Amino acid sequence: MVKRTGPTNFQLKLLIEELEKKFLEGGVKLWRRLASDLKKPSRQRRTVNIYKINKWSREGETVVVPGKVLNLGELSKKVDVAAFSFSDAAKEKISKVGKVMDIQELMETNPEGKKVRILG
Repeated sequence: MVKRTGPTNFQLKLLIEELEKKFLEGGVKLWRRLASDLKKPSRQRRTVNIYKINKWSREGETVVVPGKVLNLGELSKKVDVAAFSFSDAAKEKISKVGKVMDIQELMETNPEGKKVRILG
């Protein structure tokens, strides 16, 4: 049996620690949920296409993907999208309509986690 050690990506480890620290400081359950989602093995981590973001989000909302955002589809609503990683084409498509950010930036700009939807 192989011992599970968690993510080997250094930036991901730092992000998880930061999310857990943020949860302990403010008690916002969103940060704990994102940390537990990012701790999962990479094959279980989420990949979300742009058309799903467009389908399941509301205008002016912030969408968080604890994984990778891919390029398929079009975005017609003004939404902010935060994720662990983006494909280059997805970044371009989203920034034409909304805002692209990483999860650390989301923690700084919205520490209470208001109007945030987790997708994937």
